[in-house]
Amino acid sequence: MSALALAAALLAPVSAPAQSPSDGVSNFLNNLFAPKPGNGAQPPQGGSPSTGATGPLPWSGEDGASGHPLMTAGAIREAAANFGNCVAGMWPDAARRGVSQQSFQRFTAGLAPDLRIMDLMDSQPEFTKAIWEYLDILVNDNRMAKGREILAKHKAEFDAVEKAYGVDRYIVASIWGIESNYSTMIGDRSVLNSTATLACIGRRQKYFKDEFLVALEILHRGDLMPEQLRGSWAGAFGPTQFMPTAFKRYAVDADGDGRRDVVDNAYDLIASTANNLKKDGWQSGATWGYEVVIPGGFNFMLADRSKAMTLAQWDQQGVRRANGKSYPNPNERAYLLAPAGSQGPGFLMLQNFRVIMKYNPAEAYALAIGHFADRLRGGPAFVQPWPRQERVLSRSERLELQQLLAQRGLYKGTPDGQFGGQTREALRAFQVSAGLPADGFATSDVLDRLRAR
Repeated sequence: MSALALAAALLAPVSAPAQSPSDGVSNFLNNLFAPKPGNGAQPPQGGSPSTGATGPLPWSGEDGASGHPLMTAGAIREAAANFGNCVAGMWPDAARRGVSQQSFQRFTAGLAPDLRIMDLMDSQPEFTKAIWEYLDILVNDNRMAKGREILAKHKAEFDAVEKAYGVDRYIVASIWGIESNYSTMIGDRSVLNSTATLACIGRRQKYFKDEFLVALEILHRGDLMPEQLRGSWAGAFGPTQFMPTAFKRYAVDADGDGRRDVVDNAYDLIASTANNLKKDGWQSGATWGYEVVIPGGFNFMLADRSKAMTLAQWDQQGVRRANGKSYPNPNERAYLLAPAGSQGPGFLMLQNFRVIMKYNPAEAYALAIGHFADRLRGGPAFVQPWPRQERVLSRSERLELQQLLAQRGLYKGTPDGQFGGQTREALRAFQVSAGLPADGFATSDVLDRLRAR
């Protein structure tokens, strides 16, 4: 459901793992999180909370930054010229899904390729934001006030959904607030037109063909009207940003009116979002994780998603809760996230954090959701300060860092300016050789040390 991870994660401290697409996070998060294919999330198109309303821009006419053969300007133009035939050729597949010929003709009439999407799919921002900047933007007083209004206004629906699905209402309200700023930033592109464009043009045609066909199913069934099926450039729609296939898997008719309306029906929206989380493994009555203090001299090689331990074992490593309280269930397993390396707070992430990441595969996003939910519940801000003196490396600096690591035989991938697991592991190896904390946190100081060696 949220945040289409189409490009690699651009956050140095926190990068999202590659997954399947989705887009969303209120259009605007697409600017914040480096989108990459997820099941449901997050690049900009019709305006955003941060930039204000702007009309769609035309296609640049240039090759895509990914270098994929289907993203060259020539390939895009050739595919665009064949767009009508491509759409018509999907009729047999639509028929097999129960879409009538009348519905197919009605809903595909007037579709035209939106080539601006090709630029958005391959966008590589020169600069990104630090994790603390994301949190400042996403978890703020105005959003919290609106969230509390939503929780009060729809208390009956949240009560019923929490009882039926066992999913924390504050998490659902947090997703609603962060994905669309409580329905005020949903996106205004036709989902059918966007998914048709991506099904016929560009490097993700197989994936988006399925999204397009499911969008046709949704319209044929009558769950939503065409004017409701509007959203992000990658096809995510509604206040909590469902991709069409995610809608098909998770949407429910909570009020029994015969339609699964996750756009304008709050009960369906809340229940469908909770159902998504439940089916992804949400543990009722459990939290998402804990802010922790990482002791001096800590082995940051343990700060890895694959190295989960029980909370009791983390306690033995000297990793303690920031508020001084003990861990309620010492036998729960968690992994350590240090998004700002040795200079910032740490977090022990439990099963429910992993569930949030299935919604949107970016650790920065999942951390924002968990923290926002805690604040809506009346919890405090994080205890420890962030290293706000650090600046995020530009794309050219990130590329240079990878190249320098590759020259030393530490980085085996192709330098592209996008930080993922390989880059962090290579950076950690260099930090060990330089006598630095091996936290994998890319700073200007680390880059300067690489340049000097």
